[in-house]
Amino acid sequence: MSGSSGMRWFRMWRYPAKWLIFRLDERLLMFIVAAIVGVGAGFSSVFLNRSIEAMSEALQHLRHFWWAITLPAAGAALSSLFLDKIIKEGPGHGIPEVIDSVSRHGGLLRFRSIVSRLISSCLTIGSGGSAGPEAPVVMSGAAIGSNIATFFSLNDRQRITLVGCGAAAGIASIFNAPIAGIVFSIEVILGEWTAPNIIPIAIAAVAGTEICRVMNGNQIVFSNPGFHVSLMDILACIGLAILTAAASVLLTRTMKSIHHTADHATYIPKFIRAALGGLVVGGIAIYLPVVLGEGYQPVRTMISDVYTPGLILVAFAMVAKILATSVTLGSGGSGGVFAPSLVIGSLAGLTWHRLLVLLWPGAAPALTSEGGFALFGMAGMISGILQAPLTGIFLIVEITGGYDVILPLILVSALSATLCHHIEHASFYVKDLVDKGQLLRPGTDERVLADLSVNELIERDCITVPQNMPLRELIKIVKSSRRNYFPVEDEDTGTFLGLIHLDDVRPYLFNQGMYDAVIVGQIMNTDVKTVDPEDDLSQVLDYMDTHGLYSLPVVSENRFAGMLSKATLLDQYRKELMVQTSE
Repeated sequence: MSGSSGMRWFRMWRYPAKWLIFRLDERLLMFIVAAIVGVGAGFSSVFLNRSIEAMSEALQHLRHFWWAITLPAAGAALSSLFLDKIIKEGPGHGIPEVIDSVSRHGGLLRFRSIVSRLISSCLTIGSGGSAGPEAPVVMSGAAIGSNIATFFSLNDRQRITLVGCGAAAGIASIFNAPIAGIVFSIEVILGEWTAPNIIPIAIAAVAGTEICRVMNGNQIVFSNPGFHVSLMDILACIGLAILTAAASVLLTRTMKSIHHTADHATYIPKFIRAALGGLVVGGIAIYLPVVLGEGYQPVRTMISDVYTPGLILVAFAMVAKILATSVTLGSGGSGGVFAPSLVIGSLAGLTWHRLLVLLWPGAAPALTSEGGFALFGMAGMISGILQAPLTGIFLIVEITGGYDVILPLILVSALSATLCHHIEHASFYVKDLVDKGQLLRPGTDERVLADLSVNELIERDCITVPQNMPLRELIKIVKSSRRNYFPVEDEDTGTFLGLIHLDDVRPYLFNQGMYDAVIVGQIMNTDVKTVDPEDDLSQVLDYMDTHGLYSLPVVSENRFAGMLSKATLLDQYRKELMVQTSE
């Protein structure tokens, strides 16, 4: 064997995975890696579910003691300490961080995010905090996808796709719902429906679901007895959609308000704030145990038509679950809003059904059972809080097997999401990003321009002139220059003073008597809008459009750096758009 062949085989042996995988077709490569990501997310889901169940069962025998109200407080405090002191991450739901990484950072997520939210949410939910396990699993799966992409040196577009694969596999495995996982990832996380994304995401969702089924069995999360849907049910769903939209808005605003209050209470340590939130949940649970944990068992009883509390108590429970979820997550606990939204939606469905029967007893025979309305309410709540109707529809269909109620599910989901969008300009998960101008969806000006900078576009071939230069000398420069703009500087300090346009010189061209009587400083324009190299290009382009400008001077630390022209900006915009949309 020759020396070069031996060295090649040595490299293949030392780096077998990378050597083999990069010889594959790109699409085949993505399919294989997507399956790996899906398997990883599936195991994360199984780990979190079993950990929460084990912790809940271990604490169950303590629930009858009076001091059991401190259990959610202890769990939330430990969760906060773990994130803040050990992992060095701030509190949060996880999914906004994933969306932000896709939006602005090419899908980059830290390696420790694979496990950080799994552990913190287990402490929160297992102790009784009102939160769901789906957001931590999405975060874990997305981080798995991001770090695998980094390991194989994949580009940003491929990494973002793998982040979407991890998110899809997370939802698919936690709910045993592969289609819902695919739709959620594309509709909420990535924000774009493209062929290169869909197939790898589908493979990851299937892989994650299969891991869950092998470990836990192929079980529908919430089985239903089957419902017969009538025209009366369809009409009644309009009112239910209004109720679920109101509940979604109330949950969003209450959570944001509590989060804002907690953030400003800097004189209280973070873990104490989280503990106080858990204490409130524990206090509510004395009278309404339905607020504890993820709440799947109450949902099962509501769908099965065996939930016994009356109308008033059900309505109170709905509001209490909204408050408990807001306090848990707003004060620093860890978890998601999917599971609480399912509980709130079910309670909303029961409330609406029982209210209709109370106000109009004759309508009872024409309506399906209250369990059916619990399903409709779940879809409306998920669609409203996420402003993602397809996710709401497919999630409820898959986790309940409720294909026979697809029509009312579509109606409630679409109306609830539309009403919520009319009231709240953004969904719960992206509201903060939108308010900060940091949500950059694919195909938008903001997303394309975010990958460009002023420094990349500066035209530096401009000739600067001193303010005391005679007009005669300036005209000589104009004759030899191809530029229409001439920046003026202080000849001693180099400070940018203003700008001369060719139109400013034109009135003097045919009056040579003025050539030595006029200096540059007398005809320059000092009222000039300038651009800083760190300025946002989207805002710069908007300013150009608004004021009909085609060029602006770039000034850094009071010194002229070059010109920024709209022609160059749009040319680079087109090139960047081609890169971002290429398959």
